[in-house]
Amino acid sequence: MSERESMEYDVVVVGGGPAGLATAIRLKQLAAERGHDVGVCVLEKGGEIGAHILSGAVMDPGALTELIPDWKDKGAPLDTPVTEDQFLFLTTTGSRATPNWLLPACFHNTGNYIVRLGDVTRWLGEQAEALGVDIFPGFAAAEVLYTEDGAVRGVATGNMGVGRDGNPTDQFQPGMELLARYTVFAEGSRGHLGRQLIERFKLDADSDPQSYGIGLKELWEVNPAQAHPGRVVHTAGWPLDADTYGGAFLYHLKDNLVAVGMVVGLDYANPWLSPFEEFQRYKTHPAIRPTFEGGKRVAYGARAITAGGLLALPKLDFPGGVLVGCEAGFLNASRIKGSHAAIKSGMMAAEAAMDALQAGRSHDALTAYPLAFKDSWLHAELNKSRNFKQWFKKGRTVATLMTGVEQLLLKGNIPWTVHRTKPDHACLQPASQCARIDYPKPDGKLTFDRLSSVFLSSTNHEENQPVHLTLKDASVPVSVNLAKYGGPEARYCPAAVYEFVKDEHGGDRLQINAQNCVHCKTCDIKDPTQNIVWVTPQGGEGPVYNGM
Repeated sequence: MSERESMEYDVVVVGGGPAGLATAIRLKQLAAERGHDVGVCVLEKGGEIGAHILSGAVMDPGALTELIPDWKDKGAPLDTPVTEDQFLFLTTTGSRATPNWLLPACFHNTGNYIVRLGDVTRWLGEQAEALGVDIFPGFAAAEVLYTEDGAVRGVATGNMGVGRDGNPTDQFQPGMELLARYTVFAEGSRGHLGRQLIERFKLDADSDPQSYGIGLKELWEVNPAQAHPGRVVHTAGWPLDADTYGGAFLYHLKDNLVAVGMVVGLDYANPWLSPFEEFQRYKTHPAIRPTFEGGKRVAYGARAITAGGLLALPKLDFPGGVLVGCEAGFLNASRIKGSHAAIKSGMMAAEAAMDALQAGRSHDALTAYPLAFKDSWLHAELNKSRNFKQWFKKGRTVATLMTGVEQLLLKGNIPWTVHRTKPDHACLQPASQCARIDYPKPDGKLTFDRLSSVFLSSTNHEENQPVHLTLKDASVPVSVNLAKYGGPEARYCPAAVYEFVKDEHGGDRLQINAQNCVHCKTCDIKDPTQNIVWVTPQGGEGPVYNGM
């Protein structure tokens, strides 16, 4: 077996999303300003920049303006300004609109843009390359490398051409080591390596358990009469019950396109609940259906979001590296926005790294980064909404009331803090204690099944490779998950990866259809026994989202 080759950089960035690319861009900007050459590379597991990016998205352009003040002149694809905000509370058959004057500031979007974040990310990649950043798409960082003293010294990409049995095939190519003085981890929500780093360095020792949601999204081409470019619609209520955190959105883009999506908190209790089916059911509501009747669904995807906010942020720095963006959890759940926070966190990390590089340091903790965050507008913004997710553990009515009190009456100047103590995977109740949910069959026009949805995501994995959805104990899915929780992995996965089938003896077994995986990370988060561990497949595989 061939030995791995290595390349050395000043900074290696793992993940080519907004946070990682903002880090790389800011480093090169500072290098030019200070006359100090810096070698920077970005590793992206998707086959191209933007391939794995999925978000609503309404974007606050503030951080982008700080990073690239002339983004408009440079052709950034922010071309649909928000012109109208609507917030609806849905019941089974009706809806009630909240007057705009009653909406807290976090739900107002004046000055923001409806974007296809994949397109924005591709544009950021072009800006980074123009500044001299080396970008390597199709290379998944599979392993963290450490110095003898235990500091991070880079990452290694995964081997290619390994068979399902774990042995090299005739197509085998060893991974490569990317060594750096500092490594920035920007893998997105529930990053594979970030999870390891948080555990190794005990980065979450002083924070609340992280909280996640699964975001499901479709892009539709609608009847022109139903298209209202610039309209932002957020909804709460049906089809989710009052004890389940979540909400939905319709974002009207140009060219008769409407993005529709739903976020379901992964702290839900009923194991019979299926976020995918709830999303499909949502589109049948009388207030929502007319937008899509006569239209055509053109894209689908799903991705976990890190929604715990300020109180669940881990320690951001450790010897040799930092966490940025959704890897750490900078998303502002109350505003339903994360790209501005991702960009700002990347900029602050870059500035701390550049100062350290100029001082001749390497492989130490970039303590200036978390200090800069505490003094930033981003910290102030997240602090104002620090209790947002926690209130929802007390039910939708209490959460709605207290969000109004904190955001509307107190303007975010909150004298109390509400903590959360239970991780998402510990929230499921036994199936025998919960009501079954019978979902209607899809009609193929407005509602769809998982497999046809995965097809729209252009997801692909080479079948002859080790399964990247690993089990710590192969007996647990049947002996615990199926027996106690009714096999929830068959319902929380939005891509039909997991199904319980009969073996040759008539017993149950879990079948893992890894080729369907859209890399959402929901299984890694929600599995009640934490027996499923998502690891990287071969680089370049997974979904190929077109501007999602």
